[in-house]
Amino acid sequence: MQWLPSGWCPRVVAFDIDGTLTDEQKLLDMDAVDALRRLEKAGIPVILATGNVRAITYGLWRFIGLSGPMCCENGGVLWHPDWDEPHVRASGKDAKKAAQWLESQHPEIDSKGIQTNAWRESEWCLFADEDLELVTASINKSDWSKLDVVRTGFAIHLMEPHLSKGSGLELILQRMGLEPSDLLSVGDAPNDLTMFAMSGWSVAVGTPFTDVQAAADVVSPHPNSATIAPLVEAILTAHAAQEL
Repeated sequence: MQWLPSGWCPRVVAFDIDGTLTDEQKLLDMDAVDALRRLEKAGIPVILATGNVRAITYGLWRFIGLSGPMCCENGGVLWHPDWDEPHVRASGKDAKKAAQWLESQHPEIDSKGIQTNAWRESEWCLFADEDLELVTASINKSDWSKLDVVRTGFAIHLMEPHLSKGSGLELILQRMGLEPSDLLSVGDAPNDLTMFAMSGWSVAVGTPFTDVQAAADVVSPHPNSATIAPLVEAILTAHAAQEL
């Protein structure tokens, strides 16, 4: 399995969390955690690029022992503990109002959404099993038609159109003094497409999303987090070769 282009090694790696660092039962994979620690030990910083909230992302960041900034809420919140304050790129108020309006028009939709909305700063998330076509069509005809509707395996995200993992990572890389060509991105869902598009190289873990498979430079033969250990081994091999 050739994970990387010949002669190339990333200077930084961005990993999605849910569905990428978790297994098929949605549990954190400790082999993947160990692999990320090996990258950091080799001097390759890891960025967590996730649709999850900053509080949860930071807990994982600290538990693993990472050094790269965090790209949370699909690029809506960028943060590193060494920064004076997080970069919150949208308020999330319109997204919450849109969810409440949806429920007023379609009572079967639960506007409270997923539990982590309690900590969301830039977007609002409905349950993943809500009717995506109904949500999208209704939003497009509403006062909140500017919002994007993005489905992942874990939620339906209502978010400002300028927010994405890709645009968030571009800002993070600028702050790190790195280029998009230095970045390897790893993910599993449609909200990872923008980071695939701007990265030097991209890897899709085993995923049911055919558009994600088509967009990735490499599609893993392994499901979800089982991808991470062999991929990291290939990165470390390439890194060692460059140091010779």
